[in-house]
Amino acid sequence: MEEVTPIPLLTSCKMGNFNLSHRIVLAPLTRTRSYNFVSQPHAALYYSQRAKKGGFLIGEASGISDTAQGYPNTPGVWTREQVEAWKPIVSAVHEKGCFFGVENVFLRLIACSTGYQPNGQPPISCTDKPITTEIQIDGTSAAEFPPPRRLRTDEISRVVNVQKMLWKQFTVKITGFDGVEIHGANGYLLDQFLKDQVNDRTDEYGGSLENRCRFPLEVVKAVADEIGAEKVGIRLSPYADYNDSGDSNPEALGLYMAEFLNKYGILYCHVIEPRMVTQFEKHETKCSLLPMRKAFKGTFIVAGGYNREEGNEVIASGSADLVAFGRLFLANPDLPRRFEINAKLNKYDRNTFYTHDPVVGYTDYPFLEPDT
Repeated sequence: MEEVTPIPLLTSCKMGNFNLSHRIVLAPLTRTRSYNFVSQPHAALYYSQRAKKGGFLIGEASGISDTAQGYPNTPGVWTREQVEAWKPIVSAVHEKGCFFGVENVFLRLIACSTGYQPNGQPPISCTDKPITTEIQIDGTSAAEFPPPRRLRTDEISRVVNVQKMLWKQFTVKITGFDGVEIHGANGYLLDQFLKDQVNDRTDEYGGSLENRCRFPLEVVKAVADEIGAEKVGIRLSPYADYNDSGDSNPEALGLYMAEFLNKYGILYCHVIEPRMVTQFEKHETKCSLLPMRKAFKGTFIVAGGYNREEGNEVIASGSADLVAFGRLFLANPDLPRRFEINAKLNKYDRNTFYTHDPVVGYTDYPFLEPDT
């Protein structure tokens, strides 16, 4: 019988100490099914459905403090109850022989409602400028919210220390997660500091490229020092303009971060493609992540509306090590298998992305074959 050459996405890959059987990664996806900011038992089914031996899943963004919430029913990791709730979910993924990392989230940009902040406080930011009108995933408009509070210079070190202590003493050891992805993308706090469209500071955390990257790199160093660089990844979106967080020279920004991340020897860099300027639609562009790919010495993960053909192409060309899939993996819990045999894909229903139902649009997407 003639030997069939596996498609690029289904070839093995070594990511640090992890031996992956394929290159298809579940991207971190906000699902708003964690009632009262506590992960629920139905999340164990959701993630284990998408777990395959030797695979790698990145869990949804989880708030590191009560000031880090911008949406309803998103998970947190700042209380013992929240951390304990993650344990059976992580165990369910590990039982499938799959690796599991969690994405942490700093406060989302200016558009965080005071309704999710303790005592109705304004959200913190690198600036005090209000965001322009934009509809959020919970249906509210940014125009309804007050301006954010600009972090004082002396407060920034406290935010870094929260990360440092949380992941060493509390979360990783208790939950059993294989690692942490630092969220430096999508208009969240670190991304705000990185981008010159929103960062209007005049202290050592604003102005020059070096200054704007200082805070995110301090966080990376702190977390890597505490839990080990081999367990740390970061997500970046230098070309994106989510929630007013755009930059005048995204190529220089991305390259600077890629080069300086090497100093800390972290496991991976997960970057959103330039074509995803907005959150859901692809745009034609001549910009490329290749300079970042060449500069970064760890595992390089790309994301941004990939399909099977594009994923195979980016792996075959050497432009990435792994490809993160969001909507397709959401709607197709057996996505690696479907890609393997080039099967028809389930269509995702955008109307159920952010509902709070524990089943609909969450664990009810069908498999080609019974889940084993």
